[in-house]
Parts: sequence; structure tokens; C-alpha cells
Amino acid sequence: MTTTETTAADTSWLGSLVDAVVSLMDVIGPYGVGVAIAAENLFPPIPSEAILPLAGLSASRGSFALWEAILWATVGSVVGALVLYGIGRLFGLDRLRRIAGRLPLVKVEDVDRTVDWFHRHGGKAVFFGRFVPIFRSLISIPAGVVKMPVWHFVLLTGLGSLIWNTIFVLVGWFLGEQWHIVEQYMDVFQNIVIVAVVLAVAWFVFIRVREARNRKREG
Repeated sequence: MTTTETTAADTSWLGSLVDAVVSLMDVIGPYGVGVAIAAENLFPPIPSEAILPLAGLSASRGSFALWEAILWATVGSVVGALVLYGIGRLFGLDRLRRIAGRLPLVKVEDVDRTVDWFHRHGGKAVFFGRFVPIFRSLISIPAGVVKMPVWHFVLLTGLGSLIWNTIFVLVGWFLGEQWHIVEQYMDVFQNIVIVAVVLAVAWFVFIRVREARNRKREG
């Protein structure tokens, strides 16, 4: 897979990391796809948009079956998500409230409102979060914090991951060496998500600073 890896990677640390993770497919076959995707869940900067098409390309070359690539990618997604879910569950809601009470500009009520929202919409958030870069991994933590039933979490994560993984494995299967064309568009999408998050945080800080100033002025 060296030719494709050279195409996928650059001289950055991230390119080297992708090369190292994807090389597992050469060593242990389709199980390497699962290990790579599990690592992607635990370390979001590893782009599944690079790993999955390479798995599809390997399958098209006969290294392993297409269904094996999809199956083990989905297993890896669920395993990685469960680790983050467990971290959220161990962290717990009470500890999160205590930390929120000590942070500047953050209120305990913010945590309570977020928890209430997650209780109402957490299922949709976990499922559709699998299609959004960065959130694909992070959404597992609040699911653990609010103690979403494990079976429900695994079901939604598995279904969402199956759809996402199938799409990108098939990209590698059908596009072959040209799979990186799709990765370029996904990079743009990921950058949009990052900008949206930064703007949302900036707006939150602006509102809280303005509220603090108003209270100080009134006092």
C-alpha cells in the first residue's frame, strides 16, 4: 500500500501518523482497519476520511473482502466510542457540576440545561454525530456522563458508524487511487465545523462577559 500511502500522506506529523496507523492493514489485514478506526475515535485528528478509503482500496486489490473492511471498521468505531463513553461515565455528572461552578463565565445551570437537552435529543445527537468530524468522537463523552443506556448507545453508534464507514470504504473501492479527491472536500467540511465551533465559543464568551459587565454596572 506504499503508493497510496505516499499519495495520502505529507511531510507533517499527521501524515506520518496516518501512514503508521494505516500500515496495520498490511500487517494484520482487516483487523488493522478496526484498530485504526478505534484509534481515530480516541484521537480525532486521525482522519477516518483517509483510513476508510484506503481500506476500500486494499479490499479492491484482494487483500481482504469488502464486507470485512466494513465490518471491522464498524467494530473499531463502536469499541473506540465505548472507551470514551466509559470515560464520561466515570467522570460523572456531579464532578462536572463542581468543575463548572469553579470556571469563569460558566454556570452550573449551563450543565443542567445541557443535560436536559441531551436527555431529550441525545439519541439523535449520538446517531447524527457519527457523520460530523470531531463530534464523531466527542459525542460519546456526554452520552457517558448522562448515563445513556449502553445498549442504546451501542445501537445508535453502530448504525451511524455502519453508514459512515460503508460510504467511505466504497469510495476507496470504486475510486481506487483517486480516492483522495473526496478527502479534499471532507477537509473543507471539517474546517467549516471547526470555524463554527470557534464562533460559537466566541459568542458564548461575548454574551457572558457582557452579562458580567451589566451586573457590575447595575450593582
